Amino acid sequence: MSCVLGAQAVAQPANRAAANATNAAATQPAAQAAAAPFKPDITYTLEQLGAQYPLNLRGVDGSNTLNFSVRNDEVVTGARLDMRYTYSPSLLADISHINVLVNDEVAATIPVPKETGGVNLQRTVEIPPYLITAFSNLRLQLIGHYTMDCEDPLHSSLWANISNQSKLELATSQVQLPDELANLPEPFFDRRDRRELQLPFVFAANPDTAMLEAAGAVSSWFGALAGYRGARFTASVGQIPAQGNAVVLAVGNNAPGTSGTPLQGPTLAVTANPTDPNGKLLLVMGRNAKELKQAANALVTGSQALTGASATITQVADLQPRKPYDAPKWLRTDRPVSFGELIEAKRLNVSGYSPDTIRIDVRVPPDLFGWREDKVPVNLHYRYTPQPTSVNSSLLFSVDNQFVKSIPLFALERIADGEKLRAQVLPDESLPMQARLDVPLELLKSRSQLQFRYMYDYIKQGECRDIIIDNVRGAIDPESTIDVSAYPHFIAMPDLAAFSQAGFPFTRMADLSETAVVLGSNAAAQEYGAYLTVMGRMGESTGYPATGVTVVRAQQASSAPAGKDLLVIASGADQAWLKDWAARMPAAYENNGRFTVSDLVYRVLGWFHVDPRQDETPPRTAMAYTSSGVSAVVAGFESPRESQRSVVLIASNQPQGLQDATSALIGGKDYDRPIQGSLAVIRGKQVDSLVGDHQYYVGSLSFFKRIDWWLSSINPNLTLIGVVVTLAIVLAMLALLLSLLRRKPKSPSI
Repeated sequence: MSCVLGAQAVAQPANRAAANATNAAATQPAAQAAAAPFKPDITYTLEQLGAQYPLNLRGVDGSNTLNFSVRNDEVVTGARLDMRYTYSPSLLADISHINVLVNDEVAATIPVPKETGGVNLQRTVEIPPYLITAFSNLRLQLIGHYTMDCEDPLHSSLWANISNQSKLELATSQVQLPDELANLPEPFFDRRDRRELQLPFVFAANPDTAMLEAAGAVSSWFGALAGYRGARFTASVGQIPAQGNAVVLAVGNNAPGTSGTPLQGPTLAVTANPTDPNGKLLLVMGRNAKELKQAANALVTGSQALTGASATITQVADLQPRKPYDAPKWLRTDRPVSFGELIEAKRLNVSGYSPDTIRIDVRVPPDLFGWREDKVPVNLHYRYTPQPTSVNSSLLFSVDNQFVKSIPLFALERIADGEKLRAQVLPDESLPMQARLDVPLELLKSRSQLQFRYMYDYIKQGECRDIIIDNVRGAIDPESTIDVSAYPHFIAMPDLAAFSQAGFPFTRMADLSETAVVLGSNAAAQEYGAYLTVMGRMGESTGYPATGVTVVRAQQASSAPAGKDLLVIASGADQAWLKDWAARMPAAYENNGRFTVSDLVYRVLGWFHVDPRQDETPPRTAMAYTSSGVSAVVAGFESPRESQRSVVLIASNQPQGLQDATSALIGGKDYDRPIQGSLAVIRGKQVDSLVGDHQYYVGSLSFFKRIDWWLSSINPNLTLIGVVVTLAIVLAMLALLLSLLRRKPKSPSI
């Protein structure tokens, strides 16, 4: 892609640390600091910073480190830690304390008087702003002693517990950034910001399908960038938000916030929000619908090459077609995948006798078929510091906190040729090892985490001889691999769990080129916002923008291109056109609510099984009602237009209910029930799955696997018969082949 710049580039913003230091210097006077009330505008719990459990600090020098960061357009003016903690009553107050460190500099030291030992305490720790940089470390450290004589450095009385509900509060002030495309995706998305991305979209005029397709590509790009944070988008027509940042899409010279300068082609620009000097507008513009989509594609695929306040795109090559299951965030299904492709190598190294867990996020296509298949092989290469003698050192392997295997970490004395290995180990203090792990496929859900934890034996030397030396290391080599290439793609549908967690079946193609989104004829801001949020969710799943999505209006649904899965978004009375699909739909909101109900809601078993037939829960009854209350549904069924194509309906009896539906799709700790089955009813934060019947299958199996699958569906005890029948078919085919070879006339000899 090549660009002609519409303006000269301007200087980059000042260094973050220098900006913080300058600001801190300006606020040094103690009287001023005391007079100014502390008003935090950013609050993180330690849980949000990564502490899944309360922090347990143990030993004479126990610590735990959490990371936090500050947006590029903000400067910290004040910070404090609202700490909730408990410590051992056995600690000696004169020589024990708890340190709060920021970037390895002590921000505060908390005493541990004996009279409050073992009591739940709360303390507010003021943190000097000059200690905070763009990327910062918050370390909580226990310096603990229980005796003035010789002590055990890991004695059970040496402990402190910090609640993960303790809060880090930051007060910030805004920094005006230049109008610069080179800063993209900042300030619209800043990777330093751990909060959910909330970004308004503004359509210069009532959007047509091409403008909605361009907006979907942009929102899915931001959703992919936001990742674990989640992304939510609102939409408006011709109305710029009073504060903050926004994305503006326009055809012609009518983009809000611009001077109306004639466009020369597909154009991207960053300009100030006319109603907020600290806000920015990202303008995506074209003289016609085709150029608008070209500008959007240039943004989501080539923003790294842009510079200046604006850029006119002079050429955009057609994007290479995607292949099924090639989403950047998904495990490849055509070859083994190395750990180095999934995580930075530096995050695979740990130190200490009880170090942090090494976590590797993996995503597998939800339609991998594991019925009567081998487990997923993991070829693990790992290294560790061997001890002279040990009994219980081990490497624990889990998936999503479910224990799978324990690998012993043998001491040199217990390894064959240990003395010879000593010479190899001493230079780098690590011993290379290899293991084969077998992971049940049902543990690898659409979003899973491989977890490796090194646990070392601490060998006591005797009184006054025990000392902890920080020379124990562990590492998982990036060359380790996981391989899911042996599994066929075959899944029972509808499966809303696959949709809510991975966007399946739409994300089968990472660019959503086999997806058509159907919006009602009278769709407005609420429907557009729901569509953009769902597209962001798709981008988060695949890690790729939805550059191939097709948008059609309800009256065009019957003429939508063939070979598409349909995503339908509708609300209120704008659902009458769905009556032609009523026979296939488990729910509808035409005039009143209509639902088919099963006993899936009463199930206790987990939803994921190797055999999807265990999940079948046929409907028991049907009901209808009329109500003024707000509710929404997410329903799945086979497309009335094509077999083995799917429809997912996101609908509400009122437009505002669509926000509840998209919030449930994003999920979070406020939702204790997942979206699953073929119908989920959403009422506020409450999600109830009512139907779980599987009516059709998507994918393919090999000839013999399909025979076995079909026979076992009739009667599970027919497996042996299936094997006999399969062997009989093979023998019959061999006999026929031999018979044909015997009948083949011989060539005449010369």
